[in-house]
Amino acid sequence: MTITSLDEIISAVRNHSRPARVAIAPCAEEFVIRSALTAHKEGIADPVFIGNLEKSLSVAAEHGLNIDGFEFHEENDDVEAVATAVAMFKEGKTDLIMKGLVSTSVVLKAILNKQTGVPPKGIISHVTVFEASSRQRLILLTDAGVNIKPNLQRKADILRNAIDVARKLGIQRPKAAILAATEKVNYPAMPATLDADILAKMGAEDAFGEADVVGPLALDLAISQTAANCKGIDNPVAGNADILLTPEIESGNILYKALATIANKTMASVVVGSDVPIVVSSRGDSDSSKFHSIALACYLAEN
Repeated sequence: MTITSLDEIISAVRNHSRPARVAIAPCAEEFVIRSALTAHKEGIADPVFIGNLEKSLSVAAEHGLNIDGFEFHEENDDVEAVATAVAMFKEGKTDLIMKGLVSTSVVLKAILNKQTGVPPKGIISHVTVFEASSRQRLILLTDAGVNIKPNLQRKADILRNAIDVARKLGIQRPKAAILAATEKVNYPAMPATLDADILAKMGAEDAFGEADVVGPLALDLAISQTAANCKGIDNPVAGNADILLTPEIESGNILYKALATIANKTMASVVVGSDVPIVVSSRGDSDSSKFHSIALACYLAEN
């Protein structure tokens, strides 16, 4: 079954045998407590709080939240709290990790630690899922939060991670648009166009398995069939992209925040590539985005 909306992700998660256990570290922050309690109320996840108990209780009380009765592991150091979350996952005590009030780099460093972490076979990357405006389907955006200025090989790995997520959502042959400012290779002025052209050629040679990969392709041509028709662009991806691969983190982050703030999109975001899905919602994300990010991570943890 192909998942075509964020609500369908929630429905699929509710059908799991049990709610996923999510380790939240450090947890003394209103937005993580609120989103975790919402996930629990909606029957998709059971929070495991890790952090300073006194501070967490104070923050919860200040915002009218109640964490009494939930599993809590006392850890006053933020770095150690994250390490505890990783250790609990490795011991099979939790199913995923959610970043609390700590730098994303701290969480990623703990995951990548070769001795105590959950290092990936390839690379880790940030994947966001949101609903298309034109018709009922999901679009994936990558990478808006982890890889700063990826080279060609890393872009290929980022694309593989996104394709894997797309397939888990039921998109059997994902259509990937390698984004740039123009559809023609313009090197060295626009290095992203050359990378996109090479990735498209790799896709044509089945480097990414069953997937259509086209680039360079401007954003409007990737998601608007009308724009593609006006410019005479005719390929399987134009106007129908399932995956948007941005050139680097700056353009990815700008697009992410434009969708969230200007277009008011709900954005479900996870870090993938490791065995453990990681929720890395920012404080600026809406409550709905934070909740749906947990749901997406729960879904990926089971699929």
